[in-house]
Amino acid sequence: MDLLDDSAVDQRLTGVPEWRREGDEIRRTIKAPDFPTAIRIVDEIAVEAEKLNHHPDIDIRWRTLHLALSTHDAGGLTEMDFTLAARIDAIAASHT
Repeated sequence: MDLLDDSAVDQRLTGVPEWRREGDEIRRTIKAPDFPTAIRIVDEIAVEAEKLNHHPDIDIRWRTLHLALSTHDAGGLTEMDFTLAARIDAIAASHT
């Protein structure tokens, strides 16, 4: 998987406006209505991550999810990060 340059990352971020860049990662926070919904969101993200063989870092704090994406084996951001980010956005939108 090819790394995206800064210009390409900036361009891709316009398609996933809930995400922000922090170094070699993109990050997003999702607030679910309650804890069981937060876990359902994580379960659905896990299914999509397995389909893509690309897995986010997820920190669960009650009903708040902090997510980070990076293609670690490529050493930064790739198209796969933005593909999964868009799928995560769709999942979050269906629950919040």
